[in-house]
Amino acid sequence: MYKGETTMKRIFRTMLCVTVSLAISAMAFGQTAKEDIKDAGKATKHAAKKTGSAIKKGTKKAVNKTAKGVEKGAEKVKDKTN
Repeated sequence: MYKGETTMKRIFRTMLCVTVSLAISAMAFGQTAKEDIKDAGKATKHAAKKTGSAIKKGTKKAVNKTAKGVEKGAEKVKDKTN
C-alpha cells in the first residue's frame, strides 16, 4: 500500500504543477493581450494626431494659395478698371 500512496501523491503533485503552470500562462497571456490593446490604442491616437496635423498644414497652405490667387485676380480687375 505504501507504494500506491506514493504513486497517487506523485500523480496529484504532477497534476497540481500542470494546473498551476496553465494558470500562470493564462494570466501572462491576459496581461499581454491587455498591453497589446493599450499599445494599439496609443498608436491609433498618435496616428490620428499626425493625420490631423497634416490636414491642418495642407488646409492652411491651400487657404494661403487661394488668398494669393484672389489677390492677383483683384489686382488684374483693378488694373483693367483704371
